[in-house]
Amino acid sequence: MKLSKIIFFFTLSLLLFSCQSSTLGLAGTTPPSHAIWDQLVRAHVKSNGMVDYKGFIKDKAKLEQYTKLLSENAPDRKTWSKNQQLAYWINAYNAFTVKLIVDNYPVNSIRDLGPKFKIPMLKDVWHYKFFKIGGVESSLDEIEHSILRKEFDEPRIHFAINCASVSCPPLLNEAFIAEKIDSQLTKVATAFINDPTRNKITADKAEISSIFSWFKGDFTKKGSLIDFLNLYSKVKLKPSAKISHMDYDWNLNE
Repeated sequence: MKLSKIIFFFTLSLLLFSCQSSTLGLAGTTPPSHAIWDQLVRAHVKSNGMVDYKGFIKDKAKLEQYTKLLSENAPDRKTWSKNQQLAYWINAYNAFTVKLIVDNYPVNSIRDLGPKFKIPMLKDVWHYKFFKIGGVESSLDEIEHSILRKEFDEPRIHFAINCASVSCPPLLNEAFIAEKIDSQLTKVATAFINDPTRNKITADKAEISSIFSWFKGDFTKKGSLIDFLNLYSKVKLKPSAKISHMDYDWNLNE
């Protein structure tokens, strides 16, 4: 085979591989309605974010209908607005997380599912590919890190996605929608930061969620961590305030 043909086939294979990697998008799709998810979370998520997984199990057909809708309508990055894409990915992360728990209920902690699926030690349950987006197998990790954190300059997403654990930001009992997603993100950020069970803030010191340690870079792109906290905290921190982090409770949020 001539060198030119070898180069052609090598280039073609790289293009095909890249299309199957972390693009997770489809051309020509339209944003799906999130009405089913809205009905589900209003029925089975309390105002404090605790989840009635047994209720979700009873409504499993609806949950399956919604996740199928998501799988078949991955965002078209060329035609969907940023807000439409953002609402889609946040709802997708939350819906597939609930599905993961429902499919394996009862479970004490989402982290217990890693050994169950025999995921290698260096990985975790968030790397488990148990759903498809646009025909491509995917994981919660990919939605969070390769899409939400990478494609959107939006630190408030950390208060919108829920990891099925007590210390996670509460699951919002309404669907995120493009038309009001900015106010929804402000709502969840304000609620989380001022929740004394998750952040203890005084003017001189703050014992805050480990989320602010794990993703500190996301919160400090436009200033210090204290600057970010003061955007939403009712108690304003002094610039010299001492910061420490709380232990994380990974028990199931039910």
